[in-house]
Amino acid sequence: MPLLSDNSTSSARLSAENAEAERRLREAEERLREAMEELHRRQRKAACGDSPPCDHADDSCVANAIGNLCQSFLLSYGVRVGIGILLRGFKLARGKSYSSLLDLKQLVSEKDLIVREEACRIGLLFGGFTGSYHALRCLLRKRRKKETPLNAILAGCIAGLSILALDDPNRRRTLSLYLLARVAQCAYNSAKSKNKFHLWGSHWRHGDSLLFFLACAQVMYAFVMRPESLPKSYKDFIQKTGPVAAPVYKAVRESCRGGPVDVESISAYLNSRGKSDTVKVEEFPSIIPCSIIHPDTNSCLGHNAKAASATFRKTFPLYFSLTFVPFVVLHLQKFMDTPGRACWLAVKGAVQSTSFLSAFVGIFQAVICLHRKIALQDHKLVYWVAGAMSGLSVLLEKKARRGELALYVLPRAGESWWYILVNRHLLPDVKNAEVALFCACMGGIMYYLEYEPDTMAPFLRGLIRRFLTSRISNPGPSVSRTASYACLQNFEAMNKPKVQDNQQVETSTSKQYNLESIPGL
Repeated sequence: MPLLSDNSTSSARLSAENAEAERRLREAEERLREAMEELHRRQRKAACGDSPPCDHADDSCVANAIGNLCQSFLLSYGVRVGIGILLRGFKLARGKSYSSLLDLKQLVSEKDLIVREEACRIGLLFGGFTGSYHALRCLLRKRRKKETPLNAILAGCIAGLSILALDDPNRRRTLSLYLLARVAQCAYNSAKSKNKFHLWGSHWRHGDSLLFFLACAQVMYAFVMRPESLPKSYKDFIQKTGPVAAPVYKAVRESCRGGPVDVESISAYLNSRGKSDTVKVEEFPSIIPCSIIHPDTNSCLGHNAKAASATFRKTFPLYFSLTFVPFVVLHLQKFMDTPGRACWLAVKGAVQSTSFLSAFVGIFQAVICLHRKIALQDHKLVYWVAGAMSGLSVLLEKKARRGELALYVLPRAGESWWYILVNRHLLPDVKNAEVALFCACMGGIMYYLEYEPDTMAPFLRGLIRRFLTSRISNPGPSVSRTASYACLQNFEAMNKPKVQDNQQVETSTSKQYNLESIPGL
């Protein structure tokens, strides 16, 4: 018994000594940690003065801005040129000139591949914004001696002047309205997450599809009745994709407005189709018949099926290029690791998107032909309804893609409304209003990207970070990689081995997104 008592006393004494040693060790670590933090603060203050440090410890502010400018310029330039080369290859293959695919003179000659100026302008837009944004952030950080959301907003607004690299006001307006829709989306998500505001029906499963229906209704109505309200490139794309000739749409427009139809133009079109003797053209028709809309096919059902299949053949190369080239340029390492899988995903995504567009064209033509079977008088609202009905084709797309498509078409509809309201003198015609709108929207986008990234769609967040702000980290004081900082990080790692701060979590999340949804372009 005495021996047992001595052993227990000895064990208790050893435990107490171990606990005391551990306490002293923790105190020593804490004092060393505080000393390292103080040393690190002094080093940062000596390097940056009273201003918060920049987040590019290894480069100067100028070098960081120029590096981001060059990186974004090369990425965007490469994507645009790559898409042009691939489309040129499809064109040569369609003409069964397979040997020309190996002839660089025919494949990439400036005579046939006219993308240099457009690619440079796109590169200057993306690169100019990135470089100027980084430079302005550093300048504001040093001048204001603090890091606040206002810095991101001001830098984004001023850097938005890079939109002037695009010389076409219609393209500027389209891009500005697209960003306006995105800022509105971020603002709504932010208010909803804070329980401040939410729209009735926002929980609907197909709310994104409904938005797409309404936007398509306005776009197709504008294409038929007010084509001047759409951008020329977008209008030309719809015209080339659809199966109805431009003189026929003009005749439909004149008939709906009650004016005389250009008989000579319609007769020349029918003559080119060899139908001038079988189809009678009136100067004041109540409705343009199907025999003029599709003179080559007597059956409306056959015409719609033919239109859908022709649309698939014409647009598959475009969608494949938009899917494949950006993925290769932005994820070169993934493509090199699994090229077969990358090609298969590109083909699969292109087939799905092309099927959606083919169904869109087929439904639109079917509604128009159906109206002519049951009505004797044409009306302009028929084309608004036909556009809305054709929007049902979006259900062929993935759920994640439907919202993206809705926000892609919505700016076109908004641009059409804008033009019509200005033309009717309901809105003032302000010169360069699209530039000011773009600048304001970029300020909002950069604020949400840095301070409320969860309010942005993953696709947009990954796209901006990859193209525009590839080196931007989340707000908060960053630190230089000195020896004291390395020691400080080691202490934090020992004390919190399984904890990640918000900045690390967000960084890892951004790596997961990193344009995984680039096939949605």
